[in-house]
Formats: sequence, C-alpha cells, structure tokens
Amino acid sequence: MRGEIKMNVLKSLICLIVVCAVALVGCLHLDANKSQPETNPILINTCLITTNVSGLVNFYEKVLGTKALRTGDQYAEFRTGVGVLAIFSADAQEKYIPGSADAASNRSAILQFKVTNVDQEYARLQPLVRIWVKKPTTQPWGTRSVYFRDPDGNLVDFYTPAKVD
Repeated sequence: MRGEIKMNVLKSLICLIVVCAVALVGCLHLDANKSQPETNPILINTCLITTNVSGLVNFYEKVLGTKALRTGDQYAEFRTGVGVLAIFSADAQEKYIPGSADAASNRSAILQFKVTNVDQEYARLQPLVRIWVKKPTTQPWGTRSVYFRDPDGNLVDFYTPAKVD
C-alpha cells in the first residue's frame, strides 16, 4: 500500500513538473512574440524594376543559389534571411504607379549580401557576371568585398565582415 502511495505521489509530482514546464515555455514564447511599438521604419524589401523579369530572376537564382518565389510572370522574390529582394516588371509598375520608376537606370544604390567567403564567391560567379566593378579587396574598414553589376546594371556587393580580434 505504501508503495502505491509513493508511486502516486511520484506520478503527481512528475505531472506537476511537466505542467509547470509547459506553462513556462508558453510564457516565454508569448513574451518573445510581444509586439513592441516600432518607433522607426524597418526596411524589409528592396524591389528592382526591370524590363526582363525572367532574365534578372534567372541571374539572381544562380548568384544567390536559391529559387525565387514567383507570382506570375511579373513578380518574383528572394527571401534572404533578413529581407526580401523583389523583382518586378517595368510594365506592371507603370500600370500601377505611372511614371514612378525607370528600369535598369539605378546608379546610386548597392545591394549588399553578406557571404562566408568573398574569394570563393568571386570564383563561383566568374561564368555568371559580365561586369566586375571591383575584384575582391579588403576595405579600409576591414570588410572584404567584391563588387559587380547585375544584368540591369544594379551594383551588387558580396562582403565578409571584418574579423574581430
């Protein structure tokens, strides 16, 4: 009889521990997902307007090593872990927001992608990239970068952060 009581007490204690653990995990999950007021805009997407969606998507699929998520023939996006690189048809852009964009005429923005090894990426991209702006170089601020242009002329930087001593 005493053995049964001890077993029941032990089972109850285990159940209590499990219930407390589940409750704690639930509370931590709710706290982690609490929506905090955002005081600043957060950049999530960068959209390239192009006259050749298919060509630019094919280029970035090879460069980024991932398939685009496509919505018809006029839009595709690449989820990069932090944000989204979107590619959108110039004709559709003109239809929805007339006069707002000129395809393939960007000369003031850089698409920057953090990579593990700049020199390996430079070698891998040799058959894909037509215009190299700057070969792999360690910048004065410590990052190692390679700069090139996509088929529409957008400047792309593959970089590795500076090593912290």
